[in-house]
Amino acid sequence: MDLNGKVAIVTGVSKGIGLATARLLLERGATVAGWGRSKPAELQHERFFFFDCDVRDEVQVQEALTNTQREVGQEIHALVNNAGLGISGPVDGFSSADWHRMFDTNVHGLFYCTRAVLPQMKRQQLGHIVNISSIAGTTGIENMAGYCATKYAVRGFSHSIFKEVRQDGIKVTCLYPGSTQTNFFDDIPGTTANEHMMQPEDIAGAIVYALETPFNFHIVDVEMRPLQPKGK
Repeated sequence: MDLNGKVAIVTGVSKGIGLATARLLLERGATVAGWGRSKPAELQHERFFFFDCDVRDEVQVQEALTNTQREVGQEIHALVNNAGLGISGPVDGFSSADWHRMFDTNVHGLFYCTRAVLPQMKRQQLGHIVNISSIAGTTGIENMAGYCATKYAVRGFSHSIFKEVRQDGIKVTCLYPGSTQTNFFDDIPGTTANEHMMQPEDIAGAIVYALETPFNFHIVDVEMRPLQPKGK
């Protein structure tokens, strides 16, 4: 899909992968609707529109879509489900509140956003949904059982829905990034983000590559890892 003139929604746009993706989409000529709980102060562009939205709240998601379509037009060509968080800890010491917070954001929020855009994409017979899972969606990690469970859910959701909507001209791609230098690790004890990790721009590049594929095929899964995660 040629992104020039297209409309893309990016959730979790305020920092990290979401912010890098919004910037690259703008470079490609897209109009970007950024959904998030805080506006990225450093992103100012005539084709960037910010909408307050906590993806955990399905009413806010629907309002964000309504506001987006009022501001930029009815057509929605891409949705990047990037909003997410990780909380670590052993299962027998894990709080139910933290468990629900992760599922509400990483799984339920992704469902709300996807469900919201699908009717318009089906009317267009064109669209692309990109879901950000994680390496944690392919393998278990000790003290990250809750996070892994949410990202496995993203993987299953993505694999199922692409079979539902492919005949409507809608693509679904799921990304599984390894360690990336973002704020994600601020709340993960024992791991500090560093320059040997992948950069948010690396993930953004893979997202845009998938979005720009020709109509006749789509990339289902992309697993990404840093080449030398501990340096030389």
